[in-house]
Amino acid sequence: MLCGGEFEGAAMSERTCLVTGANSGLGLATAIELAGRGHRVVGTVRSEEKAASLHEAADEAGVTMEHRILDVVDPDRGAEVIHEIRPDALVNNAGYGMSAPVELVADEDAAHLVETMLMAPIRLARLAIPHQRELGGGHVIMISSILGRITQPMTGWYQGAKHGLEAVSDALRQEVAGDGIHVVLVEPGFFRTNIFDDLDRDAERYAGQGYDAAFGRARQTLERSTWAMGDPGSVATTVAKAIESSRPRARYLVGPDAMALDALNPLVPTAIRDRMTRIAYGL
Repeated sequence: MLCGGEFEGAAMSERTCLVTGANSGLGLATAIELAGRGHRVVGTVRSEEKAASLHEAADEAGVTMEHRILDVVDPDRGAEVIHEIRPDALVNNAGYGMSAPVELVADEDAAHLVETMLMAPIRLARLAIPHQRELGGGHVIMISSILGRITQPMTGWYQGAKHGLEAVSDALRQEVAGDGIHVVLVEPGFFRTNIFDDLDRDAERYAGQGYDAAFGRARQTLERSTWAMGDPGSVATTVAKAIESSRPRARYLVGPDAMALDALNPLVPTAIRDRMTRIAYGL
């Protein structure tokens, strides 16, 4: 296995890659892509049932990988896994969506989301960095979102976690760059994963509390945008290329919708953008 200082020109050399939340969606696609490129892949999942799904998908793709049971909000187990695996590349993907108006989200729900989407990935990165420093370098890939750059109603706490992840990752990137450790943000747009299931779940949970129309409008907007939604494979390819690069970019926007939203956002004055968004959501 090559150490971080030897990454230059060695795109196909084996790395040990730890991918959190690897049983579905972007995490599964990334784990399969990395394994297909010849890397040692360890995917984390929260149960043996999810592990079975991971290995079934790996078998169908003709690749092999390992798994470890990990709930990323468990700091002790996270430390055990990191110290055992000593990953050259850590892909922080585990997380979940939350579509809900800010005023209706209870403190404990917001705290769990922030712990999962912000505290946990930074903790795992913090644990992995000493091992990567000993190796001479490494990669920490943070799966963020276009919603880490822009804001819209009905996803305030999710966006708060992603904006925070981007801010802390920016600081971390500068702090460890001198050790040959690359901290990379991957910012997908909307992809064909379980996005509709998450939205429908939250719409049912918060039904009858004044935001039903907004939930309905949000779903209609997503349905009209399915043509632009990307395949998780494009995120997986981006992650793999970043890991195999000796000079990865700080950020990778993935998906035409993400690129369009990022380009348009600074061009529209806040008051106009707010008005247009409120009309779109029926607020």
